[in-house]
Amino acid sequence: MSQNRPDHNRITLQDILDLVQEYLPGEDISILEKAYEYARKVHADKKRISGHSYMSHLLAVSYTLATMKLDLPTITAGLLHGTLKEHSVGSSSREELEDLFGEDIINLVSGNTKISKMEFNSRMAFQAENVRKMFLAMSADIRVLLVKLADRLHDMQTLNALPRHRQEEVARETMDLYAPLASRLGIDWLKRELEDLSFSFLHPAEFADLSAKISTSVSERQIYVDQIRNLLSEKLRAQNLFNFQILGRPKHLFSIYKKILAQNIPLEKIYDKVAFRIILQTVGECYEALGMVHSLWPPIPSRFKDFISTPKANMYQSLHTSVVGPNGEFMEIQIRTEDMDQIAKEGIAAHWAYKEGTNISQKDAKLFGWLKQLIQELKELKDPEEFLDTLKTELKTQEVYVVTPGGEVKELPLGSTPLDFAYAIHTEVGNRCVGAKVNSRMVQLRHELQNGDRVEIITSPNQKPSRAWLSLVKTSRARSRIRSWLNREENERSLEIGREVCERELRKHNINLKKASKHPVFKDALKALNCNTLEDLQRKVGIGKISIKAIIDILKPQAEKTKEETPEISAVPETIARPDTKKKESSGIIEIDGIDDMLVKISQCCLPVPGDNIVGFITAGRGISIHKTTCQNFLASDPQRHIDVAWSKSENSVHRARLQVTAHDKKGLLASLSKAISTEDANIVGLEAKSTDGNLAQLTMDLQVTGIDHLSRLILHLKQLEEVIEVQRN
Repeated sequence: MSQNRPDHNRITLQDILDLVQEYLPGEDISILEKAYEYARKVHADKKRISGHSYMSHLLAVSYTLATMKLDLPTITAGLLHGTLKEHSVGSSSREELEDLFGEDIINLVSGNTKISKMEFNSRMAFQAENVRKMFLAMSADIRVLLVKLADRLHDMQTLNALPRHRQEEVARETMDLYAPLASRLGIDWLKRELEDLSFSFLHPAEFADLSAKISTSVSERQIYVDQIRNLLSEKLRAQNLFNFQILGRPKHLFSIYKKILAQNIPLEKIYDKVAFRIILQTVGECYEALGMVHSLWPPIPSRFKDFISTPKANMYQSLHTSVVGPNGEFMEIQIRTEDMDQIAKEGIAAHWAYKEGTNISQKDAKLFGWLKQLIQELKELKDPEEFLDTLKTELKTQEVYVVTPGGEVKELPLGSTPLDFAYAIHTEVGNRCVGAKVNSRMVQLRHELQNGDRVEIITSPNQKPSRAWLSLVKTSRARSRIRSWLNREENERSLEIGREVCERELRKHNINLKKASKHPVFKDALKALNCNTLEDLQRKVGIGKISIKAIIDILKPQAEKTKEETPEISAVPETIARPDTKKKESSGIIEIDGIDDMLVKISQCCLPVPGDNIVGFITAGRGISIHKTTCQNFLASDPQRHIDVAWSKSENSVHRARLQVTAHDKKGLLASLSKAISTEDANIVGLEAKSTDGNLAQLTMDLQVTGIDHLSRLILHLKQLEEVIEVQRN
């Protein structure tokens, strides 16, 4: 698309008006002239670092939006997108623009206005907040992103003027964020330009070398293209297909460079430097043409993709096949209808109802379902680095298509696991997932799904997510759902702990917190402790942020305070007791019961149970983690943060233990194991199973037991089963 456009620094308003009148004949385009005059008044003689006027940038952005055949408000926003930040921060500038151009346009301009960098203490936080602001704005109006993409294209075209370190920063951001966004919106020409421009600044030597080599083979490549086009035309006509186009275009430099790196071969060995496209009238003709192509040249099975029956998330449709063509050279051929080609070239601009709240088709709604879902999940990420990493991962990954037992196709990022699939079905399916069958075979939850896999999720009402799951999932949806569950559990657990601590410790000072909370002075107490509600206060006690002493100091009159002050609950909670402490002390304020909380937690790497020799490790801000004395992770940790601990004298508490079981893969194996575990009065709370060579099954079982004696009896019982070969504790 960019080949026919004028020089990007010499575009005039008339160029834009002429282009708009071509596809919007009869429209009143005076608003563009009005916006141009307003922008020229605001920016006056302002110049960019390149030396060109700032107006040349605004004109280039608007021209790009016009080439995409967008509506007048969007093109107008392109002319005005730099105006808000030129004014003071007050609301008058926004009001002025709104009075002149209306709310629709000012919202587009506002969505593309950067926030003040002075508010942030790092460039990453600044970048993350600007991207977050843009995403929130485009969730209501996708045109915000289209203006930003056009803005970024011209920034990249004039990047030479910036210092080298800034060139690399902007190019990296463009490659990681804006090029993938253009791709997800189906604007392929824009994605290719952004990638090639970024490539030229990130790897200038490689770009120059590859450009020179490609340019020397232009005439040779054109002869090759003409030969293939003539042959394909002849064969299509032989099948009574006459209304078609055959296009051959060289692949863009960055795609060739990626192939050179991936295959570790020189340019001369890259045969599919040219991609052919066959454009027909109907879907039926597309499949006829595919059969013809495969009858001419042998296809490469792993390179065939049917995006007609299973469109991409951006509604892109086409048949993709790679064949071993003349002289043993690989060729990539795409086959699609004219409508599909229009969408492939223009992407979102071909069929999007721009404003939220307007009537949109079911097709359009599906197209941007991924965007709204992504924005919703990104809202929960507060850390700037995590926010940007999640966004880049979500945008950049390739897709795999897997099938539910009912035949429904699910699109997931490359590298997704059964857990990602489970959460794609429903949050509760993910939360209760204990295992999966892929193509009728048991697999581990970390198994990577492949195209065409048929996946069946196995659930248990006793299962719940663990923090370890975060390392097993690829999608932001799964990650956010797991985090949400863990946060909810931690909050509930902290609240339970805080209630218990407050009730027991305040009783010693004749303070009833519930009664005290009804007194008017309690509001002042909450304010002094930076709490909003009674539950907020109890939760903060549960995580060790507020001490009992602090509550007593506020609630108990000074005259009634005893000389013996209540010990403050420190960052190391009295959940554990040293070996030489008395029974009263060893009862502790929280028993080590195998349940994660934010004061004391049982380490997941070794899962100690009562009866094991244990030690404590003081973590940063999360209390103490309890390990077995033989745990390799503990032995490799900082000795200065080790602490002696002992089990409290708890009755009827349960603890998690993990067993590795190797058994003959026979029908009824799980039933036998479950019966044995139930007989020993234990519960299964987690299960992963897979089949191995030799008709064996390997199972990882998380169980609830009361202690080491209980666990030993259980292991002995399992070893006595006929199917079981070996049982080992993790």
